[in-house]
Amino acid sequence: MAGKVFFGVSMSLDGFIAPDSPEELMGKQWMELQRWVFPLRFFRENLKLGKGGEEGRDNDIARETYVRTGASVMGKRMFDAGERMWPEEAPFHTPVFVVTHEKRDPWERPGGTTFHFVNDGIEAALEQAREAAGDRDVRIAGGGATILEYLNAGLIDEFSVALSPVLFGSGIRLFEGVDASRIALEQVHAEHSPNVTHLTYAVRER
Repeated sequence: MAGKVFFGVSMSLDGFIAPDSPEELMGKQWMELQRWVFPLRFFRENLKLGKGGEEGRDNDIARETYVRTGASVMGKRMFDAGERMWPEEAPFHTPVFVVTHEKRDPWERPGGTTFHFVNDGIEAALEQAREAAGDRDVRIAGGGATILEYLNAGLIDEFSVALSPVLFGSGIRLFEGVDASRIALEQVHAEHSPNVTHLTYAVRER
């Protein structure tokens, strides 16, 4: 049986998941947004930053998200930013399908990540990702515009938001342009930690 299609993001209290410009990634606000992730033992292990790190529920959730993911889909904007910032051994360790107009051969990285470039739309990328994932889940990794496309197309089963105690004021809003007339949500989980609040919702057709 095919797994779920989901996304998981960190979001500021005023609804932003990233700065406007890719050049601002790794800037002060983005670092504050992701502050709950960086000390985690799983994060450090996955990026080979050394031993140690925090354990606890935040760490468990990060690890569980990784384990459930059999393939990922992302947009070209996210890939371009990541190509500059990810280490040689990219942190996915599964196939990644990039929705783009660029024609490019698959890009294989050490550690099991191969980027495949899909030129015929979000549904084609998802179909290839489902096949690659088998009975595991497909994660729509981002960025915000790609997540919104999948959400508005009715292709998301579930999503999780890590709500950080940070205000952005401007940037990329997670739900900017969402077709609220078609989408209903059911809260399935809420969990608070000292650093962030984890919210999980099932997506239903309204």
